[in-house]
Amino acid sequence: MSQGYAIELYFDPALENQVLKAWNVLARRQITTHLIEIESRPHLTLLFPCNFTDIPKIENILRNFAQKQEPLSLSMSSIGSLPNESNVLFLGPTPTFSLLQFHSQLCEAMRREGVEVGDGSRPDKWVPHCPVAEEVPSARVAEAFSLLNDLKMPVSGYAVEISLVEYSPVREIFSFALGAFNHISDV
Repeated sequence: MSQGYAIELYFDPALENQVLKAWNVLARRQITTHLIEIESRPHLTLLFPCNFTDIPKIENILRNFAQKQEPLSLSMSSIGSLPNESNVLFLGPTPTFSLLQFHSQLCEAMRREGVEVGDGSRPDKWVPHCPVAEEVPSARVAEAFSLLNDLKMPVSGYAVEISLVEYSPVREIFSFALGAFNHISDV
């Protein structure tokens, strides 16, 4: 049964592979495989959690939004954690004007169409993050940070797709290339 939805940005293959390296380091050390198990894909979380009821409306908003955007340059330059019980560790992108504007414009597009954006996803509260570990045992958080700290940072690339996913497990509902007029996928 679905727990909700999220809107995510997907990366170009080179950046995606860099994030997967972090996932695999933590999996090999048997710290966590949660993101792999729920069939997630490396991403930057834009809006989460979302309890959308009109999926065709969201599809239309994201299609129109994606057509007006270009691939977004990202530089994952920090490591952090979210203050919740899931012990989420993430790579933090440098919060450039372009990234913050992209997120703000998405929130505004949703608002214009009468779609509620969750409190933690509002532009004044949003923490840009690329999850690399979830459900890390508390006793192993320091070890996980240490392993992530050994990664060569920053890792850079582009966000190239915007997607609506249902979780958990993760199931992509649809995805649109940024700047493109074509639908990438529809599950």
